[in-house]
Amino acid sequence: MKFLHTMVRISNMEQSLDFYCKGLGLVEKRRKEVEKGRFTLIFLAAPNDYGAEIELTYNWDPETYSGGRNFGHLAFEVENIYQACKHLQEMGIIINRPPRDGHMAFVRSPDGISIEILQGGEALPPAEPWLSMKNIGEW
Repeated sequence: MKFLHTMVRISNMEQSLDFYCKGLGLVEKRRKEVEKGRFTLIFLAAPNDYGAEIELTYNWDPETYSGGRNFGHLAFEVENIYQACKHLQEMGIIINRPPRDGHMAFVRSPDGISIEILQGGEALPPAEPWLSMKNIGEW
């Protein structure tokens, strides 16, 4: 058995690709438009790990999606959690659970999917401004 991908439905391709690619640094591997089914599939992967993918599914006919928290979360390891969170924050993304411990943070995608960001290796020493930040919203 081999893990292939996790699928999440998205409501805005541009916002989602900005978040996943520009924000988190994932790379688009391939895209498939299915006119008969009226949807687009976009497969993303981490730049150095093409083993598992995220399949973004964009339905051409508007739908309202809820329950992103019910999905659970996607998790990504980064080289420096403080730099990753600062980059996301500079893009206007809310850090819902700041990396106060130098190890773990949570943000949400434009469609409300919880994204866990984990420090690779040992936790970084606690540092400001993260140490004093409070949780914002749900994560």
